[in-house]
Amino acid sequence: MQMTGHITPESLMSLEAYTKWRKLHKPDIITHRKLRSVQLGEHVNLQFESETTIRYQIQEMLRIEKIFEEEGILDEIEAYAPLMPDGSNWKATMLLEYTDIHERKRELARLIGIEDRMFVEVEGHARVYAIADEDLDRENEEKTSAVHFVRFELTPAMCAAIKAGGALKVGCDHTNYPAHVVVAADTLASLASDLK
Repeated sequence: MQMTGHITPESLMSLEAYTKWRKLHKPDIITHRKLRSVQLGEHVNLQFESETTIRYQIQEMLRIEKIFEEEGILDEIEAYAPLMPDGSNWKATMLLEYTDIHERKRELARLIGIEDRMFVEVEGHARVYAIADEDLDRENEEKTSAVHFVRFELTPAMCAAIKAGGALKVGCDHTNYPAHVVVAADTLASLASDLK
């Protein structure tokens, strides 16, 4: 997969090339995605996106939908590229995971606004709260969505602290879901590579 820092139709593989590449590299992508996932408590999973995960998602959509015309390719890029970190932030897909449908319904009603209470805290710096769902509102008066897209915008000093080996905490201070976790070293190293 060609990493360029900018996804264009020319930097994506043809459907034929991707199908061959996918057979060999899908386990690597799964490992990469797992490395960049932070489990917060029992039910919140933050999957931090990268150029690798976004390219994979675009290529998968092109493969599944059998899209090979430029207009369709551009539509997929436009849909997913905004989820790629751009050097001063982390972007993540936030999943609220409940296997029991009744529990999920009850908890999504209790967790309205949870996406706005997610934070990252770089050692020695103030918390940075998520900017959530910039594409569209994903909740109503009755419940929140099980999927949110969040962005954590970092200052240059925070980026420098992470690159220098500072610790990182990810958390949530929603009344009905207080939780935090220190990010594991291998995950943090991967996240640090997103920063300029």
